[in-house]
Amino acid sequence: MIHRIDYFRLTISSKLMINRIITALVFMATLYSCNKPSTLESVKKEIETQLAGQEGIFAVAFKDLQTGEEILIREHEIFHAASTMKTPVMVELYKQEAEGKFSLTDSVVIINEFKSIVDSSAYSLSATDDSDTLIYKHIGEKRTLYALMYDMIIWSSNLATNIVIEEVGATNVTQTLRDIGANNIQVLRGVEDGKAYRAGLNNVTTAYDLMLLFERIARKEIVNAEACDAMINVLLDQRFNNVIPGKLPEDVKVAHKTGWITGVRHDSGIVFLPDGKTYVLVLLSKEVKDDEGAKEMMAAVSKTIYDYVNR
Repeated sequence: MIHRIDYFRLTISSKLMINRIITALVFMATLYSCNKPSTLESVKKEIETQLAGQEGIFAVAFKDLQTGEEILIREHEIFHAASTMKTPVMVELYKQEAEGKFSLTDSVVIINEFKSIVDSSAYSLSATDDSDTLIYKHIGEKRTLYALMYDMIIWSSNLATNIVIEEVGATNVTQTLRDIGANNIQVLRGVEDGKAYRAGLNNVTTAYDLMLLFERIARKEIVNAEACDAMINVLLDQRFNNVIPGKLPEDVKVAHKTGWITGVRHDSGIVFLPDGKTYVLVLLSKEVKDDEGAKEMMAAVSKTIYDYVNR
């Protein structure tokens, strides 16, 4: 038998206790609502507070592809591109395939000798400095351009990247970026060109330009719709998922490309919510002293933006 509590028959002390509990619950709900950013400006302030909690220089570029809302922080500041430059290289590969220059099913030989852009002297890459070590066991063998590009994105393979750049040309990558209005990304060379690095000849990017590139991919406005779908599918297979996707629910899909070197931690991509909402997010950093702390904080920034879009 179910018994109901008759509020009017309770003692005064019991009534007071119930009223206090109700008041406390209402207060907690109100406090939670107040602490959760509800406007674009309040979200930006919350993110700036989060960024200030870590030593380093950080940039943010966010764009909601439904509403057009943006959050831009140091969006035009120049950063070492690290492996974020591999997304433009992928775009150029699909662009040249669409132009009929080759097929992604074409095979090329895996090599490990490249020419410095400084003086054309030879240099090679080391497996110990690469996140993809398996490819070094297959030097001299053939792989399709698609397989090399796939490893370039999901495993951030430096050796695969250099081979793909040999095929498409760094100058062409940069020109394609200029064609979409990304005026500050510069892809000069492949990875681990020590002479170029010492001469200050580096691949660079801005948060704003990467945002433009990912927006074009998300809207299927670069190369063609089929190529954009294919690139998104590759980016969705990304194996390094501790920044933008790090604190997001499992049903949120992120098509993204990371990048890191000493003092630098980046992530950039497209976020797909289950209800169909889509946004682009770019998080860049430099002069980072605590890499683990920076990753944790940047993942928290990503979650702040997700909470705002998903409100």
